[in-house]
Amino acid sequence: MAETKYIFVTGGVASSLGKGIISSSIGKLLQARGYNITIQKFDPYINIDPGTLNPYEHGECYVTIDGQETDLDLGHYERFTGIQTTKANNITTGRIYQSVIDKERRGDYLGKTIQVVPHITDEIKRDMKFLGAKGTYDFVITEIGGTVGDIEGLPFLEAIRQLKWEFGKNAVCVHLTYVPYLAAAGELKTKPTQHSVKELQSLGIQPDILVLRAEHELSESLRRKVASFCNVDKDCVVQSLDLPSIYEVPVKMQEQGLDTAILRKLQIPIGETPGLGPWRNFLERRRNATEIVDIALVGKYDLQDAYKSILESLSQAGTYNDYKVKTHFVNSEKLTQENVAEKLECMDGVVICPGFGQRGIEGKIVAAEYCRKSDKPTFGICLGMQMMVIEYARNVLGYEDANSREMDGKTPHNVIDIMEEQKNITNMGGTMRLGGYECIVKEGSKTFEAYQSTKIVERHRHRYEFNNDFKSEFESKGMACVGLNPESDLVEIVEVPANTWYIGTQFHPEYSSTVLKPHPLFLSFVKTAIAKKKACSTNSENFL
Repeated sequence: MAETKYIFVTGGVASSLGKGIISSSIGKLLQARGYNITIQKFDPYINIDPGTLNPYEHGECYVTIDGQETDLDLGHYERFTGIQTTKANNITTGRIYQSVIDKERRGDYLGKTIQVVPHITDEIKRDMKFLGAKGTYDFVITEIGGTVGDIEGLPFLEAIRQLKWEFGKNAVCVHLTYVPYLAAAGELKTKPTQHSVKELQSLGIQPDILVLRAEHELSESLRRKVASFCNVDKDCVVQSLDLPSIYEVPVKMQEQGLDTAILRKLQIPIGETPGLGPWRNFLERRRNATEIVDIALVGKYDLQDAYKSILESLSQAGTYNDYKVKTHFVNSEKLTQENVAEKLECMDGVVICPGFGQRGIEGKIVAAEYCRKSDKPTFGICLGMQMMVIEYARNVLGYEDANSREMDGKTPHNVIDIMEEQKNITNMGGTMRLGGYECIVKEGSKTFEAYQSTKIVERHRHRYEFNNDFKSEFESKGMACVGLNPESDLVEIVEVPANTWYIGTQFHPEYSSTVLKPHPLFLSFVKTAIAKKKACSTNSENFL
């Protein structure tokens, strides 16, 4: 294809319908046909990025390989398609306005009055076209956050209206809406969808394809009705029903011809429908896995989206080990020496979750001590790894006041300390150690057994680090520093070799796990948890 094609994905009626999953599924189906794709997300909120947002506000903050803090939907994009996203794949209203204001201050607009139209919309259009202008992508899929009708989303929709006109046959709009079921009437209602499309049309955008989210099967007559009332071809009305897994969505979209409808609208030869072999094999293993391995997530955010990438990484690792992973959230704020055994004894493995701040850290330290002493497979991520280090310093090295500078600025045993370059930073957003960094893994370690490589690159998001002043003391007492940054000598991975699987990583491995390439540490962790479960079952049977 000579020219890059653009697919705009918008949403109506309600939020959280799954625009990110639909965008990812479209990308996956086009990839299967041999096309080179990328996906970007435009978020209407005024924050520069979600890095300063509480997870309760916006769920997990995902980090790209180049160190951009982004919306969690970029995690879906990467997990489904295997692409690596960058700063250019997630733009917010805040970044748009910041760029325009910076240009105004420099005098780039030559004294013009700066307005939403054309200056803000032109900046949005520039960012929407940026990846396509590189000439390396056949398709650029652009998801617009929020719902049609939101005030803050209007400039983005105006930009799409202009671009659809400019691109002509090289652009399509996919609109995702909700078809509610009224139990009292026993009917599905299309009126909200009609109003949503009417709202979009009033802004000058005619959707080309409608994806209807519903809990009940949509009849042919209902789909014909929607097509007729919304000026859309009948074969361009696709239903999206609730499914056992988000990974089933690409297959269901392909079965209904979503990808062929897009190609037809863009006047591209359709060709044969790809088989999605590896993807279907993954789904088959997922369906066939019946036995359960129980994994505890010890953290302070009782919200599944706060640990989205960890949950998906565990789920993927379970599938490739032919088990279902059942996760159990354990609130670290309520975890004590008195109840830790009750909460964790029946778990086959424990993940000590990442996070920031004082709240809930003592519970994570209690969990680390219990798991280490009971030899339970344990995976500490970022702050979780730091709590493992602090626990070891307190209970093995004998430093009862050991802590992180983040939690106690006066502790003499600051086994976790702030990085030198972070000490004078005042702005919170985008100033941590972010993105991909190299790590050298020590041969012979359990971590090396998982990676089967001495050189890895993993993504970071933190200000505090393992304090190398204590490194030799830790290693002499049984905690090995098995992963080091080759440039700074910063400790990236710790493990206790005497334990079956007790590993902590300063980085976030969950950001690198995809459906077709699950992360080796998660695979190894879940495999060990399963083996531990089987060994315990065998011992119990022998005892009986």
